Amino acid sequence: MSRPALPSFRRGLLVAAPIAVLLGITGGTLALTTGSSDASDVPTRGVPEADAMKPVRTAGEAVVQIMAHPDDDLFFMNPDASQSIASGRSLTSVYLTAGESDGRNARRQDPRPRADKAAYAEARQNGIRAAYAEMATGNRTSPWDRTSIVTAGGGRAELDTLRAKPQISLVWLQLREAGSISDDRPHSLRGLWDGRVERLESQLAAGSPVRDGFAYTRDQTVATLTGVLDRFRPTFVRMMDPTPGRNEKTGKLSDHQDHMYGARFAQAALARYAEKSGRPSFAVQNYLGYSTGGMPHVLDPRTTEAKLRTLKTYAWWDHTDYCEDPAGCGDRKVAARPAGHDWAQSVRYARGGSASWAQRGAGPGESYAFSVLDGRLAVWHRRDAAQGWTGPVLQKGTGLDSGVTSVRLPDGRVAVFGTRTRLDGKYRREVVASVQSTPGGAFGPWRSLGTPERDDDTATSDIGLPAVLVDRAGLMTVYVRDGGHTMRVSAQRADGGWGPWRPAGGRDLRGDPVAAMDATGRGYVFAATPRTVLAWTQAAPDGPVGGPVPTGLPATTVSLSAAPDGADGVRLWFRKPDAGDVRSARFAGGGHASPVREAPGGVAGHGALAVSGGRVAGRAGTGAVAALSPGGRWTTGGSLFAGAPAAAPGGFATLGLDGRLNWSPWER
Repeated sequence: MSRPALPSFRRGLLVAAPIAVLLGITGGTLALTTGSSDASDVPTRGVPEADAMKPVRTAGEAVVQIMAHPDDDLFFMNPDASQSIASGRSLTSVYLTAGESDGRNARRQDPRPRADKAAYAEARQNGIRAAYAEMATGNRTSPWDRTSIVTAGGGRAELDTLRAKPQISLVWLQLREAGSISDDRPHSLRGLWDGRVERLESQLAAGSPVRDGFAYTRDQTVATLTGVLDRFRPTFVRMMDPTPGRNEKTGKLSDHQDHMYGARFAQAALARYAEKSGRPSFAVQNYLGYSTGGMPHVLDPRTTEAKLRTLKTYAWWDHTDYCEDPAGCGDRKVAARPAGHDWAQSVRYARGGSASWAQRGAGPGESYAFSVLDGRLAVWHRRDAAQGWTGPVLQKGTGLDSGVTSVRLPDGRVAVFGTRTRLDGKYRREVVASVQSTPGGAFGPWRSLGTPERDDDTATSDIGLPAVLVDRAGLMTVYVRDGGHTMRVSAQRADGGWGPWRPAGGRDLRGDPVAAMDATGRGYVFAATPRTVLAWTQAAPDGPVGGPVPTGLPATTVSLSAAPDGADGVRLWFRKPDAGDVRSARFAGGGHASPVREAPGGVAGHGALAVSGGRVAGRAGTGAVAALSPGGRWTTGGSLFAGAPAAAPGGFATLGLDGRLNWSPWER
């Protein structure tokens, strides 16, 4: 199919090196450049903004995805992105860098072409447009309107809108990429964040309607992203993990430096956007990057096949000139390995995957549910089973990371735990807790428990969500996976303070630990490795916690849930790798777990499970919630949701992508 007739024009005269035209030299002044050192013969394309199709924001939920590179969404956020497209709701994907790499659009086995960074950036854009058009319409050549828009940082960005589905849009900020996964490259997002360079230059795609180069300071980059958020007004934001950790053997970052620092810029922009009034509340989902390839596969074969099909479209797998663009119709580097390094077979949430964010209150039928909206704790309350939920009430204190866990104290009070990121000064992440002042009363201010990490540079502040045990006196003990992939523990003192973080063993731990108490009051903590599950247990109520001990369980997809089972044990719930089917096993602390039990019916999906009294709810392969009835029948909902569901008395809750709490009674 040929391109639609659009005005086209060539880039102006290009020089051998960028020549900066500075509009001042201090503060937040934008630096403009007359062009790019990477000349290309590809014509520019676009329509004036006044004539371009306007993006449509649908009522209710609106999703914005922020990535460093074209393809980060396809490798690490799909199938979630494709499910948002299928829902018919607004979806905007924002790409921080041009992804120009070395400028050679070829597989390793192909003849080495001439380097053309502008053309390669254009080819990657073409691949993304084709992939999104195919996901949205079934036709990879479904046309887009491309136009140039002014950014809040003072430069310009390219905005693409899918004509057939104008609720789908792409924003290209076109900053220079690092060009290396972990090598020292000062002219990069990392160098800009760390202050090693004052400005980061643009790398314009060859066919972009953005004609003039620019360079952003750190503050201008944050302002630009904040402006994009203000324009598209998301209720849900997807982004990569800003704290991916380091490889234990090499000491290098376990993810691409652009992924990590692009996510930190997104964090800073979200914090600034949260200060604005008159906007909808928003939740955030973080995604694991490269390291997901070293863990058991999450997705079922059908979902993996669909994800791989989209990646092949992006990669210009058939190598036909369907787009009629001399730059190329996709990313031939990815064509050499469309699944990446086992990335296409998985999707993993780096935060916000807890199934313990709802809790029984002090009164009969009283319940609480918690999430993070606008970087603050959101609290919903139901006084009893006969009444509806009220809320959310946003608590004081900002900077909260997505995902919290909660526990009930013996006197009926509820405590909420999470992690908080401080962006003022040096980047810092810490464990925090908020406890009700009285049963049914207000939640107190956040109290910091510090961090088991020495500093951000050691392991990029890579800590898991806390798991908490409570003794009969109401004293809590917190377990956290640290950046070295071992367990750390901090115990509450009788005066209410917290002790230091102590090592608790374990090796190669992944994801977040989970905790549960059995009917006798004995505590259990579980954490997954890529090969099995380890346990920390109490021999008697209020006794010391020992471990780790082997459970003898097979590999899981890492996401775990646990609940009391019988008189003296707990049941651990998890997913089968390469299938997503629900499984469980009973563990009583002595010896290995029971044989694995397959849930009736089988339902593909991913993520942690909400469990209560043998009832189960979790994410189905469609992205909607599915619940298992006592009779062994799965019932699937219709709307997408964030993270994992959570069980409370009488039913389970999900957080919709519109920031609303959804409540479903258990089927009888």
